[in-house]
Amino acid sequence: MPKIEIGDRVVGSGEPTFVIAEIGINHNGSVTIAKQLIDLAVAHGCQAVKFQKRTIETVYSPEELAKDRAFDDSFIVHAGERMERYGVDPLPPDARARLGKKPDNTTNGDLKRILEFGLAEYRDIDTYCKEKGIMWTASPWDEASLAFLETFNVPFYKVGSASLTDAGLLKTIKKTGKPVVLSTGMSTMEQVHKAVDLLKGSPVALLHCVSTYPAKDEELNLRAMEALCREFPNIPVGYSGHENGSTLAVCAVALGACIVERHITLDRTLPGSDQAASLEPFRLALMMVNVRRLERALGDGVKRVMPTEQPILEKLRRVKDF
Repeated sequence: MPKIEIGDRVVGSGEPTFVIAEIGINHNGSVTIAKQLIDLAVAHGCQAVKFQKRTIETVYSPEELAKDRAFDDSFIVHAGERMERYGVDPLPPDARARLGKKPDNTTNGDLKRILEFGLAEYRDIDTYCKEKGIMWTASPWDEASLAFLETFNVPFYKVGSASLTDAGLLKTIKKTGKPVVLSTGMSTMEQVHKAVDLLKGSPVALLHCVSTYPAKDEELNLRAMEALCREFPNIPVGYSGHENGSTLAVCAVALGACIVERHITLDRTLPGSDQAASLEPFRLALMMVNVRRLERALGDGVKRVMPTEQPILEKLRRVKDF
């Protein structure tokens, strides 16, 4: 039975499902919202929360950053709150000058920079997670972001589906010696094999994933987890979902997923590209209750007469020919 250790938890077949609550960018540039989402994950018994970390100028081209992009005014407010709280403005001076002349003249780069937490913010988040007793990590999109996260000694790394084919990043992550949880969305089995080979020697878990937001039921192909288990019999397999509702994540556990990752949000109607594919508090609670209920119900697979059945057997079974 394949298992790995993440922090103080054993993750794999026969162990309680390891649930990662993906905050991602659903904090909308606000550490206050990030803490509320951490509280939500803690309240419902998740084992870890996850963010995303990018070096903006590495991940995006100048042309992409310069594109006009309208977004909700609340993002600018959150940037101002962080400048006041931490003394660091997520927007560069030229962006502030431009917005000072025309507040609605926003760009894609403005949004990306507002959504990117820096050292002060992550120090606050690190302290908060330790106080709340929950692990945190992030998906590094580039080597500089990985080096940044290493300063916090996060217990594991999540590699997003978009980064599965980034050989340089995978090799650098391997050097940390940390466990790696690898999402396989947008990837062929051949590509997954190559990524696993690059990570050989590191503790690895694979997550079946379909990278559409939200994903349609007919796209999810949950049985692909069985294919991953056959191809990688020594690697734990889980599920990262972006579908509406919580039911199918529970079904994934019934099919053998030992890790479940879902985006969480305070409200699916909040501005932001990932909110609609996320679980609100009620649905997160429902998923966690049903995952734990399912674990109790699955049992060990041995057919037996339960002690509680014995009185019923004696009462109702009239003929006992064998």
